Amino acid sequence: MENEWMARAVLFVVMVGAGILLIWMANAAASGRLKRNQLAGIRIPSTMASEEAWLAAHVRARGATVCAGVISILGGAFALVPVPMPVVTIGVLLAAVAALGFVLYGAQVGGTAAKAISES
Repeated sequence: MENEWMARAVLFVVMVGAGILLIWMANAAASGRLKRNQLAGIRIPSTMASEEAWLAAHVRARGATVCAGVISILGGAFALVPVPMPVVTIGVLLAAVAALGFVLYGAQVGGTAAKAISES
C-alpha cells in the first residue's frame, strides 16, 4: 500500500510540475520574455529564423500550450484520487497523451504563424 502511494505521489509531482512548466513557458514565450534558445519553446526552422517569427509562433501557440499544461495538472491531481491503481494509470496516461496532442497542435499552428512572418 505504501508503494502505491509513493507511485501516486511521483505521478502527481511529475504531471503537475510538467503542467506548471508548460504554462510558464507558454506565457513567457508569448510575452517575449523567453527568447529564441536551444532548450525551450517551439524550436523548428521556421520559428528559429528570427525573433519576430519566434514571437509570432508562440503567441499563436499559447492557448494550446496552456491547455496542455492544465490537462497535465489535472492528470496529476487525478493520481491522488482514491481509485484503484489501474484506473489511475489509465487516467494519467490519457492526460499525458491529451497534453502531448495539444503541444503538437500548438507547434503546428505556431510553425504556420512563423512561416507567415518569414514569407512577408
